[in-house]
Amino acid sequence: MVKGLRQARVGTIGARTTPFKTVRYSEKLLEESGISVETIDLSEVIMAVEKLKDSDKEVSSKLKAITEYCSTTGIPQSALLKMAKLGVVIERWVKENDINACALQCWPAMQEALRIFPCCLMSMMNNSLLPIACEVDVVGAIAMYALQLASGLPSGLFDWNNNYGDEPDKLVLFHCSSLPKTMLKNIRMSYNSIAARGIGQENSYGTCIGRAKSGPMTFVRISTDDTAGSIVTCIGEGEFTEDPLETFGGVGVARIEKLQKLLHFLCENGFEHHIAVSQSQVSDILFEAMSNYLGWNVYYHNTGILKQGIY
Repeated sequence: MVKGLRQARVGTIGARTTPFKTVRYSEKLLEESGISVETIDLSEVIMAVEKLKDSDKEVSSKLKAITEYCSTTGIPQSALLKMAKLGVVIERWVKENDINACALQCWPAMQEALRIFPCCLMSMMNNSLLPIACEVDVVGAIAMYALQLASGLPSGLFDWNNNYGDEPDKLVLFHCSSLPKTMLKNIRMSYNSIAARGIGQENSYGTCIGRAKSGPMTFVRISTDDTAGSIVTCIGEGEFTEDPLETFGGVGVARIEKLQKLLHFLCENGFEHHIAVSQSQVSDILFEAMSNYLGWNVYYHNTGILKQGIY
């Protein structure tokens, strides 16, 4: 895990949109840990998509892979074709630049230009162990990659969402979503129910919906504290439960001991709204690697330990 992070190359596709100030980060602090960031403007990606022909062999191959990955019943062929072209363009760029993890501007410009959401493509990449984060969350992508290195399993990115009823140690984790197939039950392609209210269902196809499988999970959030000049991390473990939940997107009910204390810590210390999750138990690995070898400041929620990096 340490070797992987110290030479990681993270790809940024598109710029951060104005509302998402929470996903700002410091490239220079990442560089001190050996993590480099490569960028491409979203307009370059869109132009490359528009240049691809429907008959291109790579496009046909990607279209087949999408329809075999999950159920696409009810999804227009035109939308699936656009997704296939976008997948080809992104994968070419990733390969050319030797990228280990990505962060993508998944809305709103993409919907205005291509009339699709890229979530299913991102789910496929995550499932194939090439983590890609939503909303240009570069440090979220690094957290996903760290979990993958520690566990050998695909990881996903959720929003910290609402409480689960009146139970203080349970909450809902949610995203549109781009969660990997291995994490979800009954995965299928759908449309973004939130975006459809404004831009129409016909321009919102491409999300993957399903319920997170029950079982243990490890969560991690990495953040760059520019003012203090340090990288800070919050890690811990919990479990996905079978509690009933009726909603859309990729979702799960999570149980985390002393959840209210964790939420206070996240809010009081300015952590972002995303959390990277793996269906594994690897927090001990994360804690040792990040604090002892990478020199990051780490809060280990399950133990209550806040350790200053010693590297």
